[in-house]
Amino acid sequence: MVFKLRPLHNDPDTLALKSLGKAVCARLDRDPAAYRLPAEGLAIYGVGAFLSASECARLIEIVDAVAVPSPTFHSSRDDSGRTSYSGDVDPAAPFIRMLQRRIDDLMGINPTFGETMQGQRYAPGQEFRAHFDHFDQKAAYWPSEQMRGGQRSWTAMAYLCDVAEGGSTDFPKLGLSVAPQAGALLVWDNMTTAGIPNPLSLHAGTPVIKGTKYVLTKWYRSRPWT
Repeated sequence: MVFKLRPLHNDPDTLALKSLGKAVCARLDRDPAAYRLPAEGLAIYGVGAFLSASECARLIEIVDAVAVPSPTFHSSRDDSGRTSYSGDVDPAAPFIRMLQRRIDDLMGINPTFGETMQGQRYAPGQEFRAHFDHFDQKAAYWPSEQMRGGQRSWTAMAYLCDVAEGGSTDFPKLGLSVAPQAGALLVWDNMTTAGIPNPLSLHAGTPVIKGTKYVLTKWYRSRPWT
């Protein structure tokens, strides 16, 4: 299948997104701890043991304390297929600030570009059906998000625990499936090398069958996020 990708006229940040993608890839390619996954057309990396067991345990407690039914940019949770619980962690807490700096430093992205980190919890049967992290620039919410930092560029997602069965992160257009592994960090560019939304970044959190899945996610924008 051939995708015809063209820059969108209402996005002034295409060149910035292109430059950011190139810079982060170059940085991760030089990092011996980062492994580039075999996914043609999508920049996606894994970093094993990014978080320690004690850090994961502490973050699970934090997620449990803030988790509420997950919001979406759709009209309802049923529309999005997102049935998990989630919540923003306190960005001013010293422990969270330390973790944010580690992710920022790994990727070499200006810290002001990062949104507040969000924790997610999936019980058996819960999932997040196939979706994009980048914004739909034809949607009603886009003008406000464009003013709040622009398009989402990179996603960084840390697994806080193993899952007995299910709960993988699947990229259906690539035939790629990543099983949760406690402490591992998965990062990918939601843009193409041309700096426009990448259709291959479509991904899903598959239903948990046994156990509970905990993740911590950080999204980056094309400009400082407000």
